[in-house]
Amino acid sequence: MSSWRRDFASGLIVLAPVLVILFVLNYFYSRIVDLPVIQQLPGPIGFVVAVTVFVMLVFSVGYLMRTTVGRLFESYLDAAMNRVPLIRVLYNASKLAVETAVSGTEDLQKPVKVEPWDGMRMTAFKTGKTTDDGRVVLFMPTAPNITTGFVMEVDPADITETDERVEEALTRVLSAGFGEEERTPPIDIDTRSED
Repeated sequence: MSSWRRDFASGLIVLAPVLVILFVLNYFYSRIVDLPVIQQLPGPIGFVVAVTVFVMLVFSVGYLMRTTVGRLFESYLDAAMNRVPLIRVLYNASKLAVETAVSGTEDLQKPVKVEPWDGMRMTAFKTGKTTDDGRVVLFMPTAPNITTGFVMEVDPADITETDERVEEALTRVLSAGFGEEERTPPIDIDTRSED
């Protein structure tokens, strides 16, 4: 892949979720501000009421998501969004951005590599759990929808530790490998002066 395509794809991966989140927030805020009750209020009070209504709406939806109905709605929404090619990437990237911003990446421990077959390595994340027989529990997300994946119990000897940050590994998985940083080996410089 040429460098301008890689730069464009990396920029799109970062900006698209942010723009989608801002667009959705703007859409909901403008709908709340357009309510007749809020339009009749003076400027600053109308703004405070609109923000309060928006925050209450977010909390209400969040509470609904803890119920069975909310989980069913979320699973149907995920399934519908994952059927549309471009929307799938934007939706999952936006969802990941919000989940990471709200909860951080503490749930996913250090990224590791697993070699299920000779010559093939896959990215997985330690969950911090182990089984009774000493195997390490890993989560291996699927690309580009990292909210799904596989939970694996792996012998510690079969895990290769990496020096990657969680964010780097998630970017690679989310972008289906296109967001990978190009790493160049360091150049040895001879500092000896010639006589």
